[in-house]
Amino acid sequence: MSNIHNLFKKVLSIILFTISATLLSQTAKPVDYINTYMGNISHLLVPTYPTIHLPNSMLRVYPERSDFTGDFLHGLPLVVTSHRGSSAFNLSPFQGEENEIKPIINYSYDLEKSTPYSYAVYLDDQQISVNYGLSHQAGRYEIQFENNKESYLILNSGNGEIHWDGKSISGYQNLANNTRVYIYLEPEQKPESILKFNNEGLVNGTEAQGNNASLILKYAKGKRTIPINYGISFIDEKQAHTNMNREVNQKTVANLQEEGKEIWNTALGKFKVEGGTIDDKTVFYTSLYRCYERPVCISEDGRYFSAFDGKVHADEGRDFYTDDWIWDSYRAHHPLRILTDPDKEEDILNSFLLMAEQMDNFWMPTFPEITGDSRRMNSNHAVASFIDAYRKGLKKFDLNNAFLASKNAITEKTLAPWSGKPAGKLDQFYKENGYIPALKEGEKETIPEVSSFEKRQPVAVTLGTSYDEWCLSEIAAELGKIEDRDYFRNRSFNYRNLFHPKTHFFHPKDNEGIFIEPFDYRFSGGVGARDSYGENNGWTYRWDVQHNIADLMNLMGGEQKFIQNLNDLFSTPMGRGKREFYTQLPDQTGNVGQFSMANEPSLHIPYLYNYAGQPWKTQKRIRKLLKDWFRNDLMGVPGDEDGGGMSSFVVFSQLGFYPVTPGLPMYNIGSPVFEKSVVYLENGKQFTIIAKNASVENKYIQSAKLNGKTWDKPWFTHNVLINGGTLELIMGDKANKNWGNSLENVPPSFSFKKIDFKI
Repeated sequence: MSNIHNLFKKVLSIILFTISATLLSQTAKPVDYINTYMGNISHLLVPTYPTIHLPNSMLRVYPERSDFTGDFLHGLPLVVTSHRGSSAFNLSPFQGEENEIKPIINYSYDLEKSTPYSYAVYLDDQQISVNYGLSHQAGRYEIQFENNKESYLILNSGNGEIHWDGKSISGYQNLANNTRVYIYLEPEQKPESILKFNNEGLVNGTEAQGNNASLILKYAKGKRTIPINYGISFIDEKQAHTNMNREVNQKTVANLQEEGKEIWNTALGKFKVEGGTIDDKTVFYTSLYRCYERPVCISEDGRYFSAFDGKVHADEGRDFYTDDWIWDSYRAHHPLRILTDPDKEEDILNSFLLMAEQMDNFWMPTFPEITGDSRRMNSNHAVASFIDAYRKGLKKFDLNNAFLASKNAITEKTLAPWSGKPAGKLDQFYKENGYIPALKEGEKETIPEVSSFEKRQPVAVTLGTSYDEWCLSEIAAELGKIEDRDYFRNRSFNYRNLFHPKTHFFHPKDNEGIFIEPFDYRFSGGVGARDSYGENNGWTYRWDVQHNIADLMNLMGGEQKFIQNLNDLFSTPMGRGKREFYTQLPDQTGNVGQFSMANEPSLHIPYLYNYAGQPWKTQKRIRKLLKDWFRNDLMGVPGDEDGGGMSSFVVFSQLGFYPVTPGLPMYNIGSPVFEKSVVYLENGKQFTIIAKNASVENKYIQSAKLNGKTWDKPWFTHNVLINGGTLELIMGDKANKNWGNSLENVPPSFSFKKIDFKI
């Protein structure tokens, strides 16, 4: 009987799960699918965070703890000023003895619930319930004290100054580069006294400054709920107060959460997907939510503080955005925003130009943050986002200024990674010889602008700059600058200077033009392969010629050799145990052979089979990579997500297409996960992808129609998409190796010169 009983329970649970899943799929809004905890445990490096914020908004918070499995919350956050940073101000509610009070309280906690627009947690040892809602530049906590003891609110600034004026606490925290974040915080119940720390412990006081500057609001004994409103600003305390009054006064946490939910549903609702599983939708909408973490709008009532010149500016009616890690985001994040928020994308690109104008040199930024341009990573890829946007019809920015700022950054600023210094000997060598030279074994670095840790990254910089110079040549062509067009177009072939004709890899050369030998494409180059590449090894950078896939194929010896090299990428073993491999290459996780799903330079690679007449292999690869590495669980993101840099790949790939070459207005076709997907465009039109019979097994395209006409090309133009229409695919469980296999129909490389833009 027990076996029958157990079987009945299992069947009943399956039935109930099926019913609940069906009801969810029928009633759920896009935001209901989001799992903010997806990826919160990292495979190796930095995880995702359960960030609470509105789309591209200045105010961002998430629970602070050592990691997801950490046993304690480190106070309550008030504002995170940089992606993956810690909270600038911290709020700690407390009930207990005064001698137990610290600047920040570590809490045992339970019943945590996070959504993009809300946060709730129970601090179980303290018996305090916390509920939170937020707007763009202000937030509200409702803190319920359950014990009949004295209650305290501790406000901490890690490095700054705060003061009490009888009604509120206001002040600032110092960030880097003479940048401050300001706060105005107002509890709805007045405390009976104000305390601060000094060398003797707690004393009466209304001002605190320096490291761990803290004020403590003390309340009498008794159970109570204390609502707390606050605003933040990068301009001053007065503006923080204004932001609070504008956004959260006269509102409850429930009001803010309801408003936030609607704002998120509007943003996420620009895509509608049907079919697939609940997990598929969760991965899709969670990835889309990650794409709205950055960059952030820091305009406040028509003004913004710019760390690029340390001044407050009028925004002239256009929002100012920063915190955009362009090395990651140019690949798919910016192209995705062209579909979802073209007006916002124009303002973001315009912000880049303002940054260039505000800095000492008119150089395009590479890693703009709240505190200025950190000049991290390598290359100058903002130029790609400008030509890509312009070619796709976005025109509300000065293309000529974009050309000049990009040209200056490529030719006047050093190409040495992680440096904002002027060009030097290394750059002169590149100008004269067309590649960045690598150091021979035992040769000491003598170039002052080269980072002792990040090194020269000679192959990565040469390949990245070749692409940047191609983008520059394309902008010059749009502007009619023929001499610049021809000059930079010729330089866009510089990747050829490091192509090894025998190995078919991009191989570092010394300053005499000799390939460095001996050399191992898996393990040479030191930590992160930085002596040769950058974060990834030679197998990844073998494919880093986004602008000219056709020429790369010719260098390798044609389509069949190209295909074999791609196959080898996915099948060549790691060559060492995981501990040894990842000790040297910690960024290159998510491995399938030598392919790394976890780092942005790999994102376009699975689509390259389309260029050699075997699109069925792209379809196979994409579906398996999505299934294996992006999942609705705590480890469901394979590497550093970087606030949309990797998630945008997931969004595009689940829809069924991807922008391999920003700057060429077209998309490669992959394998849609959903039976139907709709992109609602800003111009009122919509682009629909229908994938009949799509399922886990049915991942291969059997036939296709584009706007009702037979379509045998594994790509289509942006013009088709933006004008609205339908891509209809018939899917099956076995590859149709004849669909899209004609070499006459492969995606274009380098130029659309022979391609009709209207197709």
